[in-house]
Amino acid sequence: MPTEISTTDMQIFPKEEIIPGGQENSRAEFLAACPEGKRPGLYLHIPFCGSKCRYCNFFSVTGKQKIPAFLTSLYQEVLLQRRVFDSFDTLYIGGGTPSILTPLQLADLLSHLRQNFEFTEDAEVTLEVNPADIDVSFLEQIRLLGINRLNIGSQSFEDKILDFLGRRHSSNQALQAIMAARQAGFDNFGIDLIYGIPGQNRHSWKMTLEQVLSLKIPHLSCYQLTVEPDTPLGKACAQGLFKMPDNDELFEFFMETSEFLEDAGYCHYEVSNFALGACRISRHNSKYWQHIPYLGLGPAAHSFDGKKRWENVRSLDSYLLRLSRGERPVENCEILTEDELQLETLFLGFRTKAGIDLKSFSEKFGFDLWTKKKHALEPLLAAGHLKITAGRLQPTRTGMALADSLALL
Repeated sequence: MPTEISTTDMQIFPKEEIIPGGQENSRAEFLAACPEGKRPGLYLHIPFCGSKCRYCNFFSVTGKQKIPAFLTSLYQEVLLQRRVFDSFDTLYIGGGTPSILTPLQLADLLSHLRQNFEFTEDAEVTLEVNPADIDVSFLEQIRLLGINRLNIGSQSFEDKILDFLGRRHSSNQALQAIMAARQAGFDNFGIDLIYGIPGQNRHSWKMTLEQVLSLKIPHLSCYQLTVEPDTPLGKACAQGLFKMPDNDELFEFFMETSEFLEDAGYCHYEVSNFALGACRISRHNSKYWQHIPYLGLGPAAHSFDGKKRWENVRSLDSYLLRLSRGERPVENCEILTEDELQLETLFLGFRTKAGIDLKSFSEKFGFDLWTKKKHALEPLLAAGHLKITAGRLQPTRTGMALADSLALL
């Protein structure tokens, strides 16, 4: 593990002077797009991995050689963005594999952020970690940095499944990472799990969930395996080397997972996410589903200001080159039309247990959703996919399973 750093080195969230942001109209619009009492979220994409998983379609590179150059460029991007975006209440450091950074590198990174952005006192600060990278010492050090939430990429507690996915950690390391998180003082953390994997049956998946209950994991993200064409797993599937479960089996996986975890006290608050109480819901990821603005830094990171969405270049070398020239590393940008914003509001809202607030929708878009879409909504209500509770149009469990199609009213 990396060399330890002293407690003095880690005090990077003091009450210190914040470099003022600019007064551009875009900043005012960015903040105005946030609901009352909410602030935007900040996402950092750390594009380095020790190895590439067979199913992964996120942008990343293997090896550590370019980490110093990347961090220098990231700090330059912070300087370019601070005059527009300067105040956040969540920070999510994802990737890639952010735990590939040393505590010293993380301390320097967080120090730069604190010097140029303002974070609320109760900011949620999440770090994604790979079980193969961490031990109690590492976690104790990063907790002192102000990181107060972990997302552990467990994916499975079965070695044969981890091998199939191309993960570089074992089932024992996944369990050890959970115990290390608790020993280091983290009471707010989550793990990722994947279902719908060839060779995995519903009985073995239920055993995994029972193990989760015995471990009292505060937050769970249960994802259905998606086979992307350009990944090693996608190419193997195209060659007929394995067969994916059919839609009916995947539906059963979803329904049984939701029922089992809710019966055990978890709140199924988003299609793939479960929390032991409201205080364990991911505040940062909830911004995406609630259409709250967020700023993404790093290669391939996305940003949204309430009306406009943009994406950074999906290349580490291009990212480094553009920032060395003092240029923003933006590759794609789109201004969403009113119709697109409405569709996204429905699409994202129907992914969540909270659903759509009909009054807020009417105030935002200038029409009553129930009146305009009654002909499409009534059959969905009759079929038990939607319900109306206290002025909210909410998906039922079967509705969440069909969330992507519900938005096409």
